[in-house]
Amino acid sequence: MTLGPDHNTQLDEQLARKALVLAVVIAGTTIVWMGAQWLGGNLGLEPRFAILFDLAALAALFWALIVTFQIWRARQLDKG
Repeated sequence: MTLGPDHNTQLDEQLARKALVLAVVIAGTTIVWMGAQWLGGNLGLEPRFAILFDLAALAALFWALIVTFQIWRARQLDKG
């Protein structure tokens, strides 16, 4: 069974959208995390709030790692 060029185009578009969401999540997580750390330090919040922000950022970045692996794996399978 041969897949035509439309298949590759659709897959490329899907992976490009997934990569865009991935980039936004990584950048957004980093910016929000840095802002939360700065704000927490300036407001004198308790360290437990910093840990909460850290855990949320780690969860988002772990999700990003999984999506990165999915994109990489889809590209590897598409090659052949």
